[in-house]
Amino acid sequence: MAEDQTPENEQATAAEAPATEAAAQAPEPDATPQAAAEPQEVVAPKERRRRARTAKAARERVRPSRSPEERHTERVEQRRRKAEVRRAGRARAKAKAPATRSESIAAREHVAGVQKVRQGIVVSDKADKTITVRIDTARRHRRYSKIVRTSRTVHAHDEANDANLGDTVVVREARPLSRTKRWRLIEVLERAE
Repeated sequence: MAEDQTPENEQATAAEAPATEAAAQAPEPDATPQAAAEPQEVVAPKERRRRARTAKAARERVRPSRSPEERHTERVEQRRRKAEVRRAGRARAKAKAPATRSESIAAREHVAGVQKVRQGIVVSDKADKTITVRIDTARRHRRYSKIVRTSRTVHAHDEANDANLGDTVVVREARPLSRTKRWRLIEVLERAE
């Protein structure tokens, strides 16, 4: 056995070992081409956008240059096509319209609005024929669902000076009666003690 380990034999066995390793690593002829393909380059999104912009600019540069007259004729043709599309759309709308036109005219006639009615507490009755009413509102916040309380004061017309400080009253929206009065007293719901 020691005789078999001559330097010539060692070189022969060393030459055979890499050949068998290479044969084991080499792909088989019927292997898929995806396995043999190189791994794809990973590109950052910013770099990808930059490359796309560069490619688009290159494509636009390839477009043949046109004279101003050619650009004008192309623009005129494009406008003509768009005008035809608009004209056809208007014709379709006009064909539909006669059935609904009379209804839309009737709907446009003025209808008296419904006045707002609010309940509040009288905070001042010092002025003659005028009361100041605090209207409290509580509503749920859309996003946070918290109850948000707000109040505002309005001046209301009180013809008989009926309401007193602290009364709970009902007021209705009205035409402008003075610079600040836009409400009228409807009734006193509860008298203050």
